[in-house]
Amino acid sequence: MKPIVLCGPTASGKTELALEIARQTGGVIVSADSRQVYTRLTAGTAKPQGTWQNGVYLVDGIPYLLVDFLPVTDTFNAGAFRTRAREIAAQYKDRPLIFAGGTGMYLHAYFVGMDELPPGTEETRRQLADLLARTGKEGLHNALAEKDPASASAIPAGNVQRTMRALELYLLTGRPASELKSGNFFKLPDAAQSAWVYLAWDKNALNKRIERRTQLIFEPMCAEAQALLDEGFSAAVPALKSLGYPQAIAYVQGKLSRPAALEKIATLTRQYAKRQRTWFNRYTQALKLELNEVSDFNVPALAAQIIRFSRQA
Repeated sequence: MKPIVLCGPTASGKTELALEIARQTGGVIVSADSRQVYTRLTAGTAKPQGTWQNGVYLVDGIPYLLVDFLPVTDTFNAGAFRTRAREIAAQYKDRPLIFAGGTGMYLHAYFVGMDELPPGTEETRRQLADLLARTGKEGLHNALAEKDPASASAIPAGNVQRTMRALELYLLTGRPASELKSGNFFKLPDAAQSAWVYLAWDKNALNKRIERRTQLIFEPMCAEAQALLDEGFSAAVPALKSLGYPQAIAYVQGKLSRPAALEKIATLTRQYAKRQRTWFNRYTQALKLELNEVSDFNVPALAAQIIRFSRQA
């Protein structure tokens, strides 16, 4: 059976559905979530509750991989995900793989590919930070336009991070970033090699799910954040920049009221879900499951439908 890829916006039920598919197929789950990788963070990342046994994270006895392994001070990226996912595919080659998660770049890197671009250096970062300080966003973008007009035309002047990265690639290689990119970003996965499934919730129904989940996770998320702060971790560590945690920290530090923190988290989550919908809508080969109300989310029936789809030639 080819790998199943469950994608969709946050709070759409990917984890629950992945577990049911794994039960019905004897499969293992690969999490494609950039925040579930962290230890110590469970509530705000919607990491499924599990236990470590013999080096494997198990949820109801099912291997649930690439979660709960990274210290809160470390970072993870699409390249690291691709490498680890390939190792998992080799290790579990005799069992169905179910990929589930909302970090689209991770899934795209594994199933389509990604450009192998050189990492930045302290020297290039210093040069570009100095340029930004001297000339501002406009001057930074003008410098990119001189070196790489194609990238400059594709990157808004206000997007400092992307502008700096394009300039950095030029400094590192002497070639425009636009020449270094292979076009993999615009390709679609091979439908013969993987079965993609998109959970297409009605917008209003999804927003209600987001609101409900925000209410449920807020107190335990605050407890997780407070525990890390009490141990001396900075609020600036990578893990605590995850969606919702800065607001939880502001609440426990008395800088935000509970209603204000809840509303801000729900708003940011809705905005994130919108970006996810935009990303995943381009995978036109995916089986699109229209979910308009709670009764549509019949997990055993949907799992059986997805398994049938994955077995099609």
